[in-house]
Amino acid sequence: MTATTAQRMRNWEGPTLLSYGFRPFFLGAALWAAAAMALWVPMLAGRVALPTAFDPVGWHAHEFLYGYLGAVIAGFLLTAVPNWTGRLPIVGWSLGALCLLWLAGRLAVGVSATLPPLYVAAVDLAFPVAVAVAIGREIVAGRNWRNLVVLGMLAVFALGNGLFHWEAAQGLPSAQGAGLRVGLAAGIMMIAVIGGRIVPSFTRNWLVKRGARHLPASPMQRLDKAALGVLLAALLLWVALPFHAVTGGALLLAAGLHLVRLARWRGHDTLPEPLVAVLHAGYAFVPLGALALGAEILVPGLLGAAAAQHLWTGGAIGLMTLAVMTRATLGHTGQPLHAGPGTVAIYAALVLAVAARVAAGLWPWQAPLLQSVSGALWLVAFGGFAALYGPLLLRLPPGKRS
Repeated sequence: MTATTAQRMRNWEGPTLLSYGFRPFFLGAALWAAAAMALWVPMLAGRVALPTAFDPVGWHAHEFLYGYLGAVIAGFLLTAVPNWTGRLPIVGWSLGALCLLWLAGRLAVGVSATLPPLYVAAVDLAFPVAVAVAIGREIVAGRNWRNLVVLGMLAVFALGNGLFHWEAAQGLPSAQGAGLRVGLAAGIMMIAVIGGRIVPSFTRNWLVKRGARHLPASPMQRLDKAALGVLLAALLLWVALPFHAVTGGALLLAAGLHLVRLARWRGHDTLPEPLVAVLHAGYAFVPLGALALGAEILVPGLLGAAAAQHLWTGGAIGLMTLAVMTRATLGHTGQPLHAGPGTVAIYAALVLAVAARVAAGLWPWQAPLLQSVSGALWLVAFGGFAALYGPLLLRLPPGKRS
C-alpha cells in the first residue's frame, strides 16, 4: 500500500465533501429525506403532483427505501469497507461520480412519466450496481471474505429495486409489491447483521470507559445465529407469502428471539449517553416491526399493514440510520462522541414521527392529521441533522489538510 487512508484524504485538494464516502452520502441522504417528505405531505393531500410514472404512494415508498436508504448504505460501506479490508477509500472525482449517479436516479424517478420505463430503471439501478462493484472489488482484493455477506445483501437490495421498477411499469401497486418487500427485507437483514456487530461493540467500549462490571454478551454466539437464521426465514416467507399464517408465526418467533438478543446488550445501562442508547432504540424496532407485522397477518385489521410496516421503515431503518450517521460524523470529524441537546432532539423527533404514523393505523379517522404530524416531525429530524451536522460534513477538522 503506497499511502494510508489519512494520507490519501490529505492529498485530495478538491471539495471537502468528496474527501470520504460518508460526507456526501450522509448529507445527501438527510437532505433528500427532508425534501421528499416536504413533497410527500402535499402530494398525499392532492395539492402537489410530480411528473412520475409511479403512483404517489409508490413514489413515496421507493424514494425513502431505495433513494434515502441507498445513499446511507453507500456512505456507510464506502467508509467502513476500507477499515474492514485495510485498503484505500474511494475519494475525489470517483466518489463524485457515484454521487451523480445517485442524483440521476432521483431525477429519473421524479420525471419518469416523461421517459421510457426501461431507461428510468437503468439510470436508477446504475447507482447500486456501481456501489456493489466498488465494494465487491475491495472485499475481494482485501480477501475480506467474512463481509461477502454484506455484498450479498446489497445485491438483493438492488434486485428489489429492479423488481419495484418492473412492477411499476406493469401498472401494479408497487408500494404493496414484492419489490418493496425484497428491498425492505434486505434493509432489515442488514440492520440485524451489521447492527449485531456495532451495537454491542460500541456499548462495550462505552461501558468499559465507565468502569462497568457487567458488559454486553459477545456477538455471534448461538443465540445470535439462531435469531438471524429465524429472521432470514421469516423475511423470505414474508416476501413470498405476505399474508400466510405461517409467515405471521415466523415473524412473531423472530421478534421474540431478537428481543432476547437485544436485552443481552445491556442497553438499559447506556441511558446516560443517548449516542449509544439510540443504537439500542433503533435496533428495538426490528423485533417491534416483526411483532406488529406478524400480529397483523394473524389478526387482519389490528393495526393495518402499512402502519405496522412503518415500524420497520421509519423506526428500524430511519432511527438506526440516523444513529449511525450522527455517530460516524462525530467520530470521523474529530468531535467528542457525545449527543448534545440538538442531537437528542432529532432522535426524539424521529421516534415521535414513527409513533404518529403508527397511531394513524390505530385511529384511521384521524389519519390525515396524524400523517401530517408524522411528516412534520420527520422533517425536523432530518432537516435538523442537515443543519447540525452539515457544517461538519462540509469542512475538514483543523490540521487535517496540509
